[in-house]
Amino acid sequence: DEKSYRVATRRNPEEEEARGSRLRVFLSSLLATIGGALGQVVEQEIEEEEPEMASRAIVPQHENNGEVKQKNAIADGRNRRVLQDIGNFVNERAAAQGKKPITEGAVVAAQAVKGAQRKQVDKPKPENVIVISSDEKSEKSKHVTKRQGSSRKDVKTLTSILSARSKAACGLVNKLNDSIDNIDGADAGNELAVTEYVDDIYKFYKLTEDEGRARDYMDLQPDINAKMRSILVDWLIEVHRKFELMPETLYLTMNIVDRFLSMKVVRRKELQLVGISAMLIACKYEEIWAPEVNDFVFISDNAYAREHVLVMEKTILDKLEWYLTVPTPYVFLIRFIKASVPSDDKMEDLVFYLAELGLVQYPSAVSYCPSMLAAAAVYAARCTLGESPLWSETLKHHTGYSVEQLIECAKLLVKFHSTAAGSKLKALYRKFSSPDRNAVALLAPAKCLLPIAIDDGEC
Repeated sequence: DEKSYRVATRRNPEEEEARGSRLRVFLSSLLATIGGALGQVVEQEIEEEEPEMASRAIVPQHENNGEVKQKNAIADGRNRRVLQDIGNFVNERAAAQGKKPITEGAVVAAQAVKGAQRKQVDKPKPENVIVISSDEKSEKSKHVTKRQGSSRKDVKTLTSILSARSKAACGLVNKLNDSIDNIDGADAGNELAVTEYVDDIYKFYKLTEDEGRARDYMDLQPDINAKMRSILVDWLIEVHRKFELMPETLYLTMNIVDRFLSMKVVRRKELQLVGISAMLIACKYEEIWAPEVNDFVFISDNAYAREHVLVMEKTILDKLEWYLTVPTPYVFLIRFIKASVPSDDKMEDLVFYLAELGLVQYPSAVSYCPSMLAAAAVYAARCTLGESPLWSETLKHHTGYSVEQLIECAKLLVKFHSTAAGSKLKALYRKFSSPDRNAVALLAPAKCLLPIAIDDGEC
């Protein structure tokens, strides 16, 4: 019956064990099936992320009392073969398990790693760069290989590079001919001579000299004339010599006077006040130890009060708009005398004498630009001393003038030289008749440049 069947069943342990065994087999097969499906999904996801993982650094596995080995053993029983294709597995296990087939993902990863290494070791290709040498007179392009570690000897200063580029860009680099002397060669080591920039400086002076000089203005002055101006200049030369001032101061003084008279009408009784105020301004600009205002008041025999001088000084500066940095004949004289080879003290004194004669006389002061007046003084001096040649290629190069351009101004200066001894204006004549000036005022003027030349008056 039913009761006896139940008792018999409970009493048969072999049958219960067989039933449990069948149940366990069923559950194991079910779990294996589910695990296989999940493994395929994980394998597909890992293959998609394989290139990104290949570019990462390999992280070594650490042992921890045998726990890592146990985990690896458990993982071996699963379907995770794809993990051995991405490179972050233990080498000992790979060697023990034998050689695995190379998958497509492994090939892609290997190529990515090699590409990354190749980018790190690639050297930049040689580049063609333009090297500008500051020691050359012209700009030369050289193709060189760019190096990262250049020595100190090859390094050019920024100033020299910019100077060379500036000359090349502006077209100011001209190679000197064999007939043109290098007048700056002796000053190559003198920083004060600024030989790298001297050509640029004088080209700039030539471009701007017309902006800083006065034109013919006597028609605008109803109360003064050219003779009064010459008397003023003669007296200022005496004051300049009395105070032992620099030559630059006299030339700047006359520039200020002429420019101011060309802009403002001045009464006759204020002309001397304009002269001493202009010299006061020039002294402050050029001298290290400038005379005081009271010194000029005293030298003018107290004709003006101190306040008059200060008011006129401010009036002149306002009228000129404080524009005092102008190229005067002096800056050209020192350059052109240097280009007059050979040159000595006698030649230098005679050039300055003729140039200052041009300052005293109104026609030459306003009719010719400063550079032409300076060049004509050099030419007239060479004619007076009988130098040969009278005008060299070096002088033509540095002055920018030919003999034909200078002849009229030179004749005017020689005419002033010939009449200086009998003139009532003796300040300049006395100044250059002294032995310390080589008595150049006593020299006979160049006959070939006089208005009426004698038959054998070849220079």
